[in-house]
Amino acid sequence: MIIVIKKHTDKDRVDALLKKLNGMGVNAVITQGESFDTLNVIGDTTKIDEQSFKAYDFVESVKRISAPFKLASDKTQKVIKVGNVNFGKDFVFIAGPCAVESEKQIVELAQDLKNAGANILRGGAFKPRTSPYSFQGLYDEGIKLLLKAKQQTGLPIISEIMGVSQLDLFCDVDIVQIGARNMQNFELIKNVATLNKPVMLKRGLANTVTEWLLSAEYLLSNGASDVILCERGIRTFETTTRATLDLTSVPYLKDTTNLPVIIDPSHAVGVSKFIKPLALAGASVGADGLMIEVHNDPENALSDGAQAVTSAQFKDIVDNVKQLLNAIK
Repeated sequence: MIIVIKKHTDKDRVDALLKKLNGMGVNAVITQGESFDTLNVIGDTTKIDEQSFKAYDFVESVKRISAPFKLASDKTQKVIKVGNVNFGKDFVFIAGPCAVESEKQIVELAQDLKNAGANILRGGAFKPRTSPYSFQGLYDEGIKLLLKAKQQTGLPIISEIMGVSQLDLFCDVDIVQIGARNMQNFELIKNVATLNKPVMLKRGLANTVTEWLLSAEYLLSNGASDVILCERGIRTFETTTRATLDLTSVPYLKDTTNLPVIIDPSHAVGVSKFIKPLALAGASVGADGLMIEVHNDPENALSDGAQAVTSAQFKDIVDNVKQLLNAIK
């Protein structure tokens, strides 16, 4: 971290800042400049809020050199085993409906998805909806139905948690999803970290990659060892699609962190016919997997039918992605 000090600042004030830095467990070396002086802060600065130094009127600017997400930026190869697949090593296909609607729906769909090449079954039991009048999910019954589908197909399951009060319901869920709306719900994140199971963290609708990684840092620093990042599109000025899929985040994250990164084209585009090209694009830029919404009968889905593909369309996506991955090896 570099703190730029205005020239001719009283020495006592600079010394007070140096004392404060020493109390934080870091050292600072003063470099004299023609127009400014600089404090070169040496040591672990991950727990230091650089914004706090801007309260000093003699501080011109503060620049962080190392990443503020120390654990998330670890470059050690990270492989997360879930069922028969390894995130970070295998290309993983996650598929299922936006919402669990009935036992017949989820069990039949799970079998179809397994036959089509899915590795993990997704399904929403608790649905955060923009409108209070939209279908909100089956709640704990939805989790029970997902577990029945798992029992009959052997597919691991992933579902989204909405609040701390639901923690006990997720004991048998293989991957706990923290959705876009809760990406900065830090109390929820800290509690989910204690479950000792893989967590999928979706990027917020209007959050930067750095903010996203800092949320991952909350998980890692509170005990979660297995974190998977999910790019699901962000809100921009563009209105032709539901969101804008930020494919640029994938190579950046692959270079910056050791955490697996998957793409959710369904939520990004919101239109089923565009999911296949975005799925191929995500695979081509280095994503570790895809999460795709699939429904038995999209036209009559209780939630987000417009962005759901059929099992046959999902199989076509799987086949094409595998061909692409083989071609670019």
